[in-house]
Amino acid sequence: MKTIYTKLLFVICLILIIGCLQYQGDITYLLSNYQTKQKTKDYIVNVKTKTKTLKVPLEEYLIGVVAGEMPVSFELEALKAQVVASRTFVLSRHLNVDNTTNSQVYLTDEQMKKNWKGSYSKNKAKIEKAIKETSYEAMTYQGEYISAMFFSSSNGKTVNCEDYFNGKVAYLKAVDSHWDLTIDPTNTRTKTFTKQALSKAFGISSIDINITAYTNSGYVKTVIINGKKYTGRQIREKLGLASSCFQIQLTSKGYQFTTKGRGHGVGMSQYGAQAMAKENKTYQEILKHYYQNIEIKRIDS
Repeated sequence: MKTIYTKLLFVICLILIIGCLQYQGDITYLLSNYQTKQKTKDYIVNVKTKTKTLKVPLEEYLIGVVAGEMPVSFELEALKAQVVASRTFVLSRHLNVDNTTNSQVYLTDEQMKKNWKGSYSKNKAKIEKAIKETSYEAMTYQGEYISAMFFSSSNGKTVNCEDYFNGKVAYLKAVDSHWDLTIDPTNTRTKTFTKQALSKAFGISSIDINITAYTNSGYVKTVIINGKKYTGRQIREKLGLASSCFQIQLTSKGYQFTTKGRGHGVGMSQYGAQAMAKENKTYQEILKHYYQNIEIKRIDS
């Protein structure tokens, strides 16, 4: 009797071993998939607001960023390009940002509901689709996350990083963005200052202002005001101009500044991305046009 039980136990053990070997691949896959999911869930963004710091999972954070940074009416491929740029941007800053244009504008769910009202569900679903179809993708250059800068629209060309910010960046070079001039309905803007207002802005009694140099992309490089040199960026920021691509004309009402484009002009033009998407370009093609020699890959790969 003992011999029968021993043989039966041996057969059962053999069946179990064979079964385990047969499903070993499936078990390994499930464990690997679980570990990957666990890994991606660890990305938590610290968003500093005026009153507190929010801790938001990365992919959830991107909903609020895209809602705050790009019109939801834009083409899906443009939204996808924005998702990857925004994801890369926050990763390059080690997941620590604020909710202003100094980092990236971030809208809470309550703010999105207030802004979109009856279109809330449809708009949020569109952004979620863009996030899902670029899940955990980011841009790198020589193995490091890039500083994925972006802006609204250009004067027809983007700007070399060193022409606006400090220092050259290999993947942030001036490129063609001719679409901006026609697709952006407010690409050209004017802002007029009286002689007194302009003088006051620079802390002088009377003003003599002249543009003395432009960048290769046509943005103002230097301006001389009463003998003192300023950069185009300094003039833009001091006067609240839409961009540093401007012309100055003295009129009967004062000094009229005519600008083209909106934003610093470095990196990806959002209106350019929209135009490229309308030409059936993919988000990868859009990103590789505005950021040179970069790679796009999943951050959990």
